[in-house]
Amino acid sequence: MLEQITNTVPGVTEMPDFPRSLIEFQQRFGDEAACAQYLAAARWPDGFACPGCGGNKAWRLETKAWTYECAGCGRQTSVTAGTIMHHSKLPLTIWFWAAYLMATHSNGISALQLQRQLALGSYKSAWLICAKLRRSMLAPGRSLLAGLVEVDETEIVCRGKNDPVTGGGGRSHTGKMLVVGAVEVQDGGAGPGRIRLSQVPDYSATSLHAFLAANLAPAATAKTDGWSGYPGATGVTHDPHVVGKMAAHIVLPWVHRIFSNLKVWAVGVYHGLRRKHLQSYLDEFVFRFNRRRTRHAAFRSLLGIAAAHQPHPYKMLILPEAKA
Repeated sequence: MLEQITNTVPGVTEMPDFPRSLIEFQQRFGDEAACAQYLAAARWPDGFACPGCGGNKAWRLETKAWTYECAGCGRQTSVTAGTIMHHSKLPLTIWFWAAYLMATHSNGISALQLQRQLALGSYKSAWLICAKLRRSMLAPGRSLLAGLVEVDETEIVCRGKNDPVTGGGGRSHTGKMLVVGAVEVQDGGAGPGRIRLSQVPDYSATSLHAFLAANLAPAATAKTDGWSGYPGATGVTHDPHVVGKMAAHIVLPWVHRIFSNLKVWAVGVYHGLRRKHLQSYLDEFVFRFNRRRTRHAAFRSLLGIAAAHQPHPYKMLILPEAKA
């Protein structure tokens, strides 16, 4: 049996208000149909559009779960096709619960915790869900940081089998992972706005200028500690404040508060971070911080972003991120 649709998705007219409690969430997304309708509304907010021919008329297939066949070209499209949930054998309800827990839990949730909470059969399934959702926390086309932006570098101690527990002192890179951070300064220094964090191979001008170009808007002002790698970045005004014997957090208070929170979060939730997937965890911290005042709405952002991402096979996810 076929159900015809034209410029709409059956049962969905607009994105629903987000549930404010676990009970509301269970009531709204208690079965596969409710989750599929939400995904369809996220994927086709203006009505069905065939990815093949662009046609706006389709039939829902009863023989394939949540799949539509274009009336024009006959192409069949699932609501999960081309998303991080593509070809997943897990129920949509599991994906939704995982996204909800990752987005709304105050400090995030590890794969082991997720496995226990959702009664998943294997740690591998929990890790794969977390990895895929974490990859979708990086919104394509996100706006750049603007205005006055504090920028500095920090090191995170390695936690790999062959890495020392403590690294070398000062600017020694031994046993450390190098990170650059940037924080928008709001209201003349009254508080932090959005943030960015990125893993870098070193603190050279090449690495730092690439970070500034990728994360700061043209005409933004980069307030730094005067490190020699910052001057000369194209399109960015450099405002150096040489620290000298003064504590760095006095000159750059907000970016150092972010670094401090990052390190506490990494140890508290994940018992330390590894080189292999460091950038994904940095992206999760950025996603969580930038939506800290709207934790429940973060779920909608996460699934909305996820629905626009290409699928990530397991073999790609386990590669070091520099090669993935």
